[in-house]
Amino acid sequence: MLFSEVVRASQQVAATSARNGKIAVLAELLAKAEPDEAELLAHFLAGRLRQRRTGIGWRSLTGFPAAAEPSLTIAEVDATLEHLGGLTGTGSQLARQGGLAELMGRATAEEQRFLGGLIVGETRQGALEGVLLQAIARAFAVPMDLVRRAAMLSGSVPAVAGAAATGGPAALAALRLQVGRPVLPMLASSAPTVAEALAKLGSAPVAVEAKLDGIRIQAHKRGDEVGIFSRSLDDITVRLPEVAAAVAALDCHSCVLDGEALALDSEGRPRAFQETAARSASAADPAGLALSCYFFDLLEVDGVELLDEPTQSRQERLAELVPDELRVARVVTDDPATAEEFSRQVLAQGHEGVVIKALDLPYEAGRRGAGWVKVKPVLTLDLVVLAVERGSGRRRGWLSNIHLGARDPETGGFVMLGKTFKGMTDEMLAWQTARFEELKAADDGWVVTVRPEQVVEIAFDGVQRSPRYPGGMALRFARVVRYRDDKTAAEADTVDTVRALAQWA
Repeated sequence: MLFSEVVRASQQVAATSARNGKIAVLAELLAKAEPDEAELLAHFLAGRLRQRRTGIGWRSLTGFPAAAEPSLTIAEVDATLEHLGGLTGTGSQLARQGGLAELMGRATAEEQRFLGGLIVGETRQGALEGVLLQAIARAFAVPMDLVRRAAMLSGSVPAVAGAAATGGPAALAALRLQVGRPVLPMLASSAPTVAEALAKLGSAPVAVEAKLDGIRIQAHKRGDEVGIFSRSLDDITVRLPEVAAAVAALDCHSCVLDGEALALDSEGRPRAFQETAARSASAADPAGLALSCYFFDLLEVDGVELLDEPTQSRQERLAELVPDELRVARVVTDDPATAEEFSRQVLAQGHEGVVIKALDLPYEAGRRGAGWVKVKPVLTLDLVVLAVERGSGRRRGWLSNIHLGARDPETGGFVMLGKTFKGMTDEMLAWQTARFEELKAADDGWVVTVRPEQVVEIAFDGVQRSPRYPGGMALRFARVVRYRDDKTAAEADTVDTVRALAQWA
């Protein structure tokens, strides 16, 4: 299959607001693929590569001449990236640059943009996993409940596409929970307050659990073998020997646990998330920082699968297996005041917030289930727009991704803290396109540099270290709240304010 067909379908998905329209586009393309192409195609349609790492940085993705006509196949793109990612040793960087230039030189301008987004993980189109799963069911005429469960238990939507394409319902049914093979984690929806979360669940009593600011882990034990997996299902066992040791000591032959790992200070308070992330990204240093683990769910124990059991039953089994000091703090209550007080205590301890859970629902792996609702305080800053990128796909013709800057009183300039295209309505996109054309100072065809005059209110989840930006930090999960025409750039928040929000600064 030509890579250009993937690009075209992704553009159609991005330009289509209706969910059924997105499904139809994806299903049509999946049905056209050869059976052995379906898994790779699903990776691309989901906006990611099969390879976890390619060794290619975002700075090296521009300046290539474009091909006039499409000729690349999806298999050729995948094979080339696999080769480039495997290059090591002397001369590997030069060889990688040459290979990338050859690949990009065979791509059209649209293919180059899409491929660049895939490589850096910034593909902007609407093929979310739920939509893609429905497209797989339609393309290969297999039951949706079978597709969803296969994805849950295999931990891979692309693997489900491959199974459905090559073996149909029988192949999907063969994808079961296996200790040692991670499953997609269940996710939580959001609510701004505890009261709204309780109303959203509509059932009582509920479990109110501490939301820890760590890395999501899934721990598998079978006999003497232990595997620790990240939220993205990477095997990180060798990086977390202290977590593996804690799981190995549990009194069972087999189990699958869902939880968090995080770094704590000498008083037992969470360190900055970046310290946890940095520590979990490399093998343990005996003299360095140790991670603590806390578990909140149990999916399997001694050959008994618990996914379909209600939360209350899974929690009871979890308490029988895992000691108190390794379990996430929780309270079961039907009293809103008790839930609020527990949330205040959790926040006072330095954690993110709480997750409120219905007690009568199963574990919905791979889905943002209705039974879990997270509540955490929202941080906001008033920042200045420094530049804006031209949109692609559904946002083509608009100025979309804005570059955010905090005021630097010492220099009189601004310090960039990252970018975002989140939270923008169509009305906002139309407004900001006109506004930033008025403020345009330079334009390289992709990034429009603007005079630093427009203030925007940004919500975010925290501040993290980032070598990518001059200030050495970036906002986590930044999204637009509103534009502030009532404030001038001189009234924007300063870089010192941002540093004060970073525990590590």
